[in-house]
Amino acid sequence: MSVEIKIVPDNPALNQMAAQEFQRMAESAITQRGRFSVALSGGNTPRGVYSLLAEEYKTAIPWEKVHIFFGDERHVPPDHPDSNFRMAYESLLSRVPMPPANIHRVRAELDAKAAADDYEDQLRTFFRLAAQAWPVFDLIFLGLGDDGHTASLFPGSAALNEASRLVAANWVEKFQSFRITVTFPVLNHGSQVLFLVSGAGKSQILSQVLRPGGNQYPAQRVRPVNGRLLWLVDQDAGKLLGPENSTIF
Repeated sequence: MSVEIKIVPDNPALNQMAAQEFQRMAESAITQRGRFSVALSGGNTPRGVYSLLAEEYKTAIPWEKVHIFFGDERHVPPDHPDSNFRMAYESLLSRVPMPPANIHRVRAELDAKAAADDYEDQLRTFFRLAAQAWPVFDLIFLGLGDDGHTASLFPGSAALNEASRLVAANWVEKFQSFRITVTFPVLNHGSQVLFLVSGAGKSQILSQVLRPGGNQYPAQRVRPVNGRLLWLVDQDAGKLLGPENSTIF
């Protein structure tokens, strides 16, 4: 596993660099395999990236060969304001020429366990997985929560220990609700895993998560087996990081 930390001046620069990575990985995957599989993240930080892709990369990427998945989803219908799918659809998916069949959403309007089972079936079918095999996404977007969670793998939740399933219905105590999330083995089999972290409010947790050798926070357990791990961080979020473990752009 290779780990890179890139610090950029501000949020617009973060969006631009993330969009460039998306395009670069898409071109590489499509050249090699004829398609590009990407798992999107929710939250506020990636919204700007998705909007930028829709605005400036609408014709630069062969969207008919892009397949969109989700790393996690709130247990709400797809039209709910909290839905990760809704955010991605409004900011990106409805604005680029992508076939509807290429959008693989979590059916979170179902019972949580049924939604997790359904999404696991979707992954197994798309990636044509044999038993005991893991999907290999070309790119996985992740965020970092104030408590060190990523996707919907929250501190103290049961899915942290899931080693056989691809997708889990994870009860999150502090929200008193389920989240549907891919598991660590799925994240750790990605070809490239890209964390996006923005804002001074994330500086403390980011410095703790990136402390060498740590295993206290869920985000520290994202360690791609054969892939690249890239942290894209704006200057506000990265202000507590030492120059020895990051590259400033």
